[in-house]
Amino acid sequence: MLIFNYDSKRKLKECIGQQLRYTETSMFGAEYKPDGVLTGANRPHITGRGREFFANVTLKDGVIAQVK
Repeated sequence: MLIFNYDSKRKLKECIGQQLRYTETSMFGAEYKPDGVLTGANRPHITGRGREFFANVTLKDGVIAQVK
C-alpha cells in the first residue's frame, strides 16, 4: 500500500489535476503506476502529519483524475 503525503483526504481531492505525492512501502517492487487505480493511506504515525485516511486514486498519464 502506498503512503499518500497529504494531511487529509480533502487535501488530496483538492490536488486533482496534479501529480501524486506518495511514498512507496512495498519491499517487493514499486506499486506506483502512472495509469490506473492506486490504493493508499496517510499513516500519521509514519508521516508525522495530518489525519489517518484511506483512498483509491485514479491516475491518468501520471496526474490525479479522481479520488474515492
